[in-house]
Amino acid sequence: MSKFTDNSRPSYLSQNDLGPWGVYLQQIDRVTPYLGSLSRWIEILKHPKKILIVDVPIEHDNGEVFHYEGYRVQHNILRGPGKGGVRFHPDVTLSEIIALSGWMTIKNAAVNIPYGGAKGGIRVNPKNLSNNELMRLTRRYTNEISSIIGLNKDIPAPDVGTDMQIMSWMMDTYSTKKNYTIPGIVTGKPISIGGSFGRQKATGRGVFIIGSKIASKINLNIINSKISIQGFGNVGSVAANLFFKAGAKIVAIQDDKTTIYNPNGFNIPKLQKYVTFTRSIKDFNEGEKINDSKEFWSIPCDILIPAAIEDQITINNANNVTAKIILEGANGPTTTEADDILRDKGIILAPDVITNAGGVIVSYFEWVQNLSNLLWTEQEINLRLNNIICNAFNAIWELANTKKVSLRTAAFIIGCTRVLQAHKTRGLYV
Repeated sequence: MSKFTDNSRPSYLSQNDLGPWGVYLQQIDRVTPYLGSLSRWIEILKHPKKILIVDVPIEHDNGEVFHYEGYRVQHNILRGPGKGGVRFHPDVTLSEIIALSGWMTIKNAAVNIPYGGAKGGIRVNPKNLSNNELMRLTRRYTNEISSIIGLNKDIPAPDVGTDMQIMSWMMDTYSTKKNYTIPGIVTGKPISIGGSFGRQKATGRGVFIIGSKIASKINLNIINSKISIQGFGNVGSVAANLFFKAGAKIVAIQDDKTTIYNPNGFNIPKLQKYVTFTRSIKDFNEGEKINDSKEFWSIPCDILIPAAIEDQITINNANNVTAKIILEGANGPTTTEADDILRDKGIILAPDVITNAGGVIVSYFEWVQNLSNLLWTEQEINLRLNNIICNAFNAIWELANTKKVSLRTAAFIIGCTRVLQAHKTRGLYV
């Protein structure tokens, strides 16, 4: 646990519950002893550069005016513009957004793309809004954060509860304010307005690539391997489909409503079509429904993919996990205490900062294409993605073995070193 003096404890942290940001700080503390002389600058990574809290008032279709709280946080921009998604979710908190921005800093440095870390969000349930209400919310939020985002300042992207349409509205709002079209202000856009081929499936593809790399390292045959996935959205469903095509059996799936189990494996393309129409795995006619969602974690499998939200694998369920490999498709799904339990059990955990980095890597490609007025093919995109994420993983795996540390600690050593070296080189402005 990070230690704070009265003067150093940020005001957005409660006394008893540090939340997701506290988990991030614990991870930073764990890696500090491995940073040598650069540890002198470690406080840089514990203090977000800029936090913006905005009021987002909109008129609902019934004429009532509602106020929503929104955030945009730039954690660190030493290595380039801030980069990170925008989350629309009823449980969004400032602690969560700050933590996610910190993880983006480490992630972008760990895979060595020239971005800093940022994140944004609104505390809202987008499912309760009409399309017009969602558009008004997005446009007003974009206007409120427009002072700190920019083509070379901070580039938003989709996250939980947002999609290509949200990015389209954000791009249009920002461009209208500037009186010319600026495609690169956001990534994750439709192809028709400057999006990139391969972006929508990039995060799930990265999960599959990392999973395949680790499986080969430990001689686990993907064919007929059993996989459990929490979250069947953009990340989980894409990863499931790629593993299914590779011959794996997806035996358990959990979304926010239901847990389903089939020891023979689900027909993933069929399930994807079903979810497209129903927006849930509920009542899918293959397998059985498990009423107690907690049982999901103890279902026998070779690979477990938490691809929903943070704080899912905790001290309360980590001992129940049977998988050989955990692939963090979500950001921050495992608490620090659970990390220790899983490692003691001999489970290999591929951390979020490398496992789900495919999305931001292809976002970088989209941004570069926008800046240069280029359009790469999907084959080119996938090849570039594979090269970057595999090179990053190989370096993390080698360092973990050399230092005798977990893959998470190795990834943080590499990420923190790059950020702090940039700070040391640039110097302190006084």
